[in-house]
Amino acid sequence: MNTKLYMLLLVIIMATSCSEKTKTVTNPEDYNQFLTLDTNTETVNATSEYNFWSKKLEAAPNQFSYLSQIAGAESRLFKSTGNIKHLKSAEQSLITLNEQTQYNSAGHLRALARNYISQHKFKQALELLKKAEENGQNLEGTKKMLFDVHMELGDFEVAKNYLEDVKDLNDFGYLIRLSKWSDHKGDLASAINYLERATLKAESSKLDDLMEWSYTNLADFYGHDGQIEKSYNYYLKALALNPNDAYAKKGIAWIVYSHEKNASEANRILDAISQLHNAPDYLLFKAEIAEYQNNIDAKNKYLASYFEAIDNKDYGDMYNVYSSKILADTKNEKAIALAKIEVDNRPTPLSYDLLAWSYYNNGNVKKALKIAEQYVLGYTFEPEAQYHIAAIYKANGKLKEVAELKKELQESSYELGPLTTKIVNQL
Repeated sequence: MNTKLYMLLLVIIMATSCSEKTKTVTNPEDYNQFLTLDTNTETVNATSEYNFWSKKLEAAPNQFSYLSQIAGAESRLFKSTGNIKHLKSAEQSLITLNEQTQYNSAGHLRALARNYISQHKFKQALELLKKAEENGQNLEGTKKMLFDVHMELGDFEVAKNYLEDVKDLNDFGYLIRLSKWSDHKGDLASAINYLERATLKAESSKLDDLMEWSYTNLADFYGHDGQIEKSYNYYLKALALNPNDAYAKKGIAWIVYSHEKNASEANRILDAISQLHNAPDYLLFKAEIAEYQNNIDAKNKYLASYFEAIDNKDYGDMYNVYSSKILADTKNEKAIALAKIEVDNRPTPLSYDLLAWSYYNNGNVKKALKIAEQYVLGYTFEPEAQYHIAAIYKANGKLKEVAELKKELQESSYELGPLTTKIVNQL
């Protein structure tokens, strides 16, 4: 072989090898200790707290203030187990508490509103927060939650006004909401900056819950920005505080799958999470991995299990978005009905994107285009929505617009995942 050619091939092989190595940022030795837990200490502690306050209420039925503690324990149990019954039980306790206080306590109103937000009952949450605003107790706290709910409902100008009302660059609550607003406007750099500042506030407070929340959200933002190693390290920081943090473990599983293309390891992590925490989301994640591995039987099995899980009426409309997307992919007209419900519940650009996508997949590409251009384009910068718009453009022959979006989408391959990225490359 020609010496120069041999050297060139050697350089190419070495460069490829180095490139492959840079893809791996995770190490099972970092997180294995969090996957082999026999018990969830958060579940144990919350159960103990629930039993304690339940016995006190049983002994003194007129002490309705105990219901607040019971609801708090139930909310923690929902977070630690993923079992929807705990969130619904917390709701009932908070409804009773508010009834007993004639809906005159802003704190109790906010607590029930917070529960409704978790259930995606945003309009009901808004009504409660309006009452809390009229009440006037801890008005700043109420205004912060009003910002949150108006963002979920797509009332962005109203949300902005509430954000300006609570402006304080030294306040954790304001900074995290300013970060959310910046992300909504498509300014990810500022969103990260404000969340980093909020994280420093959380660390100075030495409150584990605030720190854990900050670390996982910062990890998400770093991932969106392509800073995968930082994202990974912040998920690990969250786990160091709470070894049972299922969200952080799922975040690591996504890095392993989307960034490192290690499907078997991602599955191993998901299986470990599911031992102590169950949520329908994991079944969808496993279905995507199965499709990536060309195991269509396994994919269909996981999707069937997902629909069986969400058949529980307690979930209400919490999984409409996921279900609509799945049904749209199979060209099922039920996708449109679910998307319409979501638009009615929360008329945001992402809800309209869901509706446009449902029409597109059911063959009505003209209607899909009209909805996308009127309610989605320029109103959200989420990669999935941009992908949907690109596909709708292609179906309508707007190839120049497709080419422009394709460049942006290829830079968002981590967020989109390997399956969607493959489709994007074929646009």
